[in-house]
Amino acid sequence: MFGSPASYLQGSDVLFKSAEYLARLGNRVLLLAGPTSLKIVGNELGDYLINNDFTVTKVEFNGESSDTEIKRVTKIGLDNHVEMVIGLGGGKTIDAAKAIADNLSAKTVIMPTVASTDAPCSRLSVIYQDSGEFDHYRFYNQNPDLVMVDTKVIATAPAKLLACGMADALATNVEAQAVKKSHGLNMLGEHPTLVGLAIAQECENTLFKFGDEAYAAAITHTDTKAFDRIIEANTLMSGVGFESGGLAAAHAINDALSVLDGPVHDKLHGEKVAFGILTQLMLEGADTERFEKYFAFLKKLHLPTNFVELGIEDPSDENLLKVGQAACAPNDTMNRMPFEVVPQDVVNAMRGVDAYSVARLSIKPH
Repeated sequence: MFGSPASYLQGSDVLFKSAEYLARLGNRVLLLAGPTSLKIVGNELGDYLINNDFTVTKVEFNGESSDTEIKRVTKIGLDNHVEMVIGLGGGKTIDAAKAIADNLSAKTVIMPTVASTDAPCSRLSVIYQDSGEFDHYRFYNQNPDLVMVDTKVIATAPAKLLACGMADALATNVEAQAVKKSHGLNMLGEHPTLVGLAIAQECENTLFKFGDEAYAAAITHTDTKAFDRIIEANTLMSGVGFESGGLAAAHAINDALSVLDGPVHDKLHGEKVAFGILTQLMLEGADTERFEKYFAFLKKLHLPTNFVELGIEDPSDENLLKVGQAACAPNDTMNRMPFEVVPQDVVNAMRGVDAYSVARLSIKPH
């Protein structure tokens, strides 16, 4: 099975050319955005929509895609009889917007302000507890009705966020190939299609071809051709590729790291996925040449590859085993690996990644 958004539009200033596309979906809009996104573009977008005869209810997102926040905003949507929900912002805003639209049986429109995750195009949300700990995946019957990616807006974001998106996208093919080998199911609950796997592969190819140029452009907030290609890889290719190809160990590790306290708890999704990719490769027994290819790419993006950089203050066996147990939980995606993985395997693989990084970078071990 293969899934994708009904429509995807990418380019400079597309948010302020959106009226004709949105009008096909309805008139009464709930615009969900965090305070930063509202300041950067959301308030201006709201005025643009009102000037184009839309009825707009702006709601400030509280920062967590939890059931509590989703219920709060759903009530506002019901009270205002909205016909579509626009999620403007990063991954958690987007995930919450999809859930709210589903609750309201409204159209779903996604307008990412960063290219830091592959959430915009998928038909699932990652739901967290109010504390920020991973809770579950929520699945929908269809992908978003419209995804609009404004490269001019995304170019204003810190380069670190693009790097995180590249890590999330880099996991796409690594995990899809594992699911293929296991004859497992993708995130749509069916077997991957050749198209889904081809997109996952092209996503990886694009990252290795244009990633360095795009990251350099992001540092200077410049919208270049390479930058545009990486935004498409991070958003469309990765979003379609992970959902239709499937997730495995890398994202299970990301989810599981939320059980730890300390600085690691505040790391961004892509930072944790970066370490998850390397952990999956270690679990697979990747040879040094293959492992180094991914390691070097992630290091050039200044992403964490060891416990210190990841913010794990106490990498004791007890704490790492908690991560291993959470990663191997039945409601996560470790079971898509082509071999059985038990919690101690995860601990050993994480320690292996940390040891490689420490040796490779010649830094003092934790």
